[in-house]
Amino acid sequence: MVDYKVTVSTVDIATASTFHNVFIKLVGEDGESDHTWLISLKGALSFKRGAVSTFTVSCPASLGKLVLIEINKKHLPLFPEDDWFAAKVEVKSPEGNTYSFPIYRWISDSEVHRFREGTALKAYEDNHHLGLYSRQQELIQREKDYRWAAYAEGIPHNMKAEDPDSLPSEVRFSFTKQTEFRFTALTGLAELQIKGLADNKENWPDIDSIDRVFCCKQTDISEYVQDHWKEDSFFGYQFLNGVNPILIRRCSALPGNFPVTDEMVFPSGQCSLADEMKKGNIFLCDYKRLDGLKTNTINGKKQYLMAPLVLLHKTPDDKLMPVAIQLKQTPADDNPIFLPTDSEYDWLLAKIFVRSADFNEHQLNVHLLRTHLLAEVFAVSLLRNLPMVHPLYKLFVPHTRYTLQINFLARNLLISENGSFTKFASSGGEGVTTLLKRSLSSMTYSSLCMPEDIAERGLEDVPNFYYRDDGLQVWDIINRFVQGVLGFYYKNNAEVQKDSELQKWISDIFEHGFLSQWSSGIPQTFTTVAELVKFVTMAIFTCSTQHAAVNSGQYDYGGWMPNTPLTLQLPPPTKKGTTSEATMLQTLPDINATVQGMATMWLLSNQSSDFVPLGQFPEDHFSEEVPRKLIKDFQGELDVLSKAIKARNKSLEVPYTYMDPTKVENSVAL
Repeated sequence: MVDYKVTVSTVDIATASTFHNVFIKLVGEDGESDHTWLISLKGALSFKRGAVSTFTVSCPASLGKLVLIEINKKHLPLFPEDDWFAAKVEVKSPEGNTYSFPIYRWISDSEVHRFREGTALKAYEDNHHLGLYSRQQELIQREKDYRWAAYAEGIPHNMKAEDPDSLPSEVRFSFTKQTEFRFTALTGLAELQIKGLADNKENWPDIDSIDRVFCCKQTDISEYVQDHWKEDSFFGYQFLNGVNPILIRRCSALPGNFPVTDEMVFPSGQCSLADEMKKGNIFLCDYKRLDGLKTNTINGKKQYLMAPLVLLHKTPDDKLMPVAIQLKQTPADDNPIFLPTDSEYDWLLAKIFVRSADFNEHQLNVHLLRTHLLAEVFAVSLLRNLPMVHPLYKLFVPHTRYTLQINFLARNLLISENGSFTKFASSGGEGVTTLLKRSLSSMTYSSLCMPEDIAERGLEDVPNFYYRDDGLQVWDIINRFVQGVLGFYYKNNAEVQKDSELQKWISDIFEHGFLSQWSSGIPQTFTTVAELVKFVTMAIFTCSTQHAAVNSGQYDYGGWMPNTPLTLQLPPPTKKGTTSEATMLQTLPDINATVQGMATMWLLSNQSSDFVPLGQFPEDHFSEEVPRKLIKDFQGELDVLSKAIKARNKSLEVPYTYMDPTKVENSVAL
């Protein structure tokens, strides 16, 4: 007889324990063990949360190199049913070899579950008949568990689910995440109900009254916004370092529909637009995707959403100042170009219309589509097409955590027929799908790759652009990590080309994420290692750093509603000199729309206590030494960058923290 030392770890999270009997079978190249009951002196505590328990499995002879294990649990009479969240199993053979079997799955039934030895294998390397059979069966089951559905025509497909409980257990929120998410949502709305704000359909009587909303939930930046929201320099700053830093671009020629003259923006003749454009000092933000969008009706009143054009000038002291705003796309006598020299409320109201347009563009295109919906496509395709033993599964699965459930909740609670965005945002309802379709049809692969996007927009040398500075460094760190890991598994281009599972992953993404649009530039296949590395870098960056950049600051910049109105109730003025403070208050959203929007932004800006930062991997999927060392190097580089960002922020009036790796969640989880 020979003995195998079997060590079983249970994940240390709430509800992970089981008190039922657990059985294991070891399967090797030369044989397999009996179906063995795992019993030790710990008894029923062997598989409690956080437990690491060791057992002995005896066999008549050596099993050879281990290929997989089979695990199941059997219900004990008198004990309640439970789900067990096993972490991993390590087996030490009589020859002295140690085999690791990653699990990280909820086991809730008495069925036999197979898990592969942790050494990553591509499909064409998987030659053992039992290993290959296990691989095939895993993917057959995954295709049943993870099915595509179409929420609306013309937008990325999503995971088919009736409710959160119908999602496979391993992709649902943890007990901690679920509890905290519900608590934050319920307490925020309860506070608004107590204050009598949630159902109040009146206008705000004055600006100071808005301070009543969540007065105890302010952040340092939201307080700064409240004090500085009217200032032109802060208005310009937000295009670089607010929650929508991807629209602004350097302007080398004015659009034909934006007839700004030198006399308008440089009335003293100190310089000209042509000269300043040559110097690279003129910038444009064009909200043309919003043009003609059908707007909402809220509290029985038609709402208004403009498609502005904004011209900005970089001054000698490196401030980005707005110099002209046209609120509609087509020039006309009743569509004046507003200027900083106009009356206080003409200019302020023009900026408010821009900030409201920015809110809607940001929420639907920049945030929902370009991070949440793409992350879901990456995740569903991964889970359908790549088994756990595949190297890309091991690399990418940490970046899918909680994404499927948070996206289900977004569709159900925000953009559904009775969702808060549908009911209270100017683009809610029909406008949501129209804008998502427009945005997807114009999305390009290069715009998702930060270095290319920054270059295409001509923003390489814009000062005080912390989104670019931090983002490019994180991109490079992720890229080196991905290059190291994938370069270890794919030695040449031919190995990429013949990996059928990998090719199915990208094919599914092209079809279900980008709806087979050739114009997007998204690859349909991978032919080189370099192509694979670039795409995976983009996908990880999108699911982590880019999402943090456009999500984490929502309450900071939207907690003071006049800076980010989710809707507006009056059309813009058709001529100058007709506005006042009263006009502004009548234009701003009603009280109930304001507070619903702020409650949502507060909820989506609060990380749960089981937040996992970029570069941290609680689940240990890799067995080989090279990727394990690369993970440590990755963490070290991120730590150095985090320290540098924190040091820089000490000297900034408005710290930019959203891409600090310690504050970036590893996945789209909120």
